[in-house]
Amino acid sequence: MEQLTYLALLAGCLLVTAPLELVLGVRVYARWRRLLVAVVPEFVVFVVWVLYAIAQGHWDYSATRTLDVRLPGGIPLEEVLFFLVVPLCSVLALEAVRKVTRWDAGYPAEEALPPGERVGR
Repeated sequence: MEQLTYLALLAGCLLVTAPLELVLGVRVYARWRRLLVAVVPEFVVFVVWVLYAIAQGHWDYSATRTLDVRLPGGIPLEEVLFFLVVPLCSVLALEAVRKVTRWDAGYPAEEALPPGERVGR
């Protein structure tokens, strides 16, 4: 059961943030191109960093707390998923704060609204 620890943590993050999309309707998944722009650069940088750290012997991962499924370079499957799940949850949280507080966070709030709800200028 310990092998599911890391995976369970990631599933918990997704479970906790799912209502932000479903209940608040923050439309993160609907704006998938914007989500990719936010997540892909981070994903690439951190996966390369972890692969380097593994190759140098700086980092290792417990086979008892992971599924011990290793991808090329020795990176565990859960670690790759971590670099997708955590940024996704972060974007969901940011968009939820934007929606609830009407904070523009540096870009117009109208962009977060469905096309039918946009405010005319």
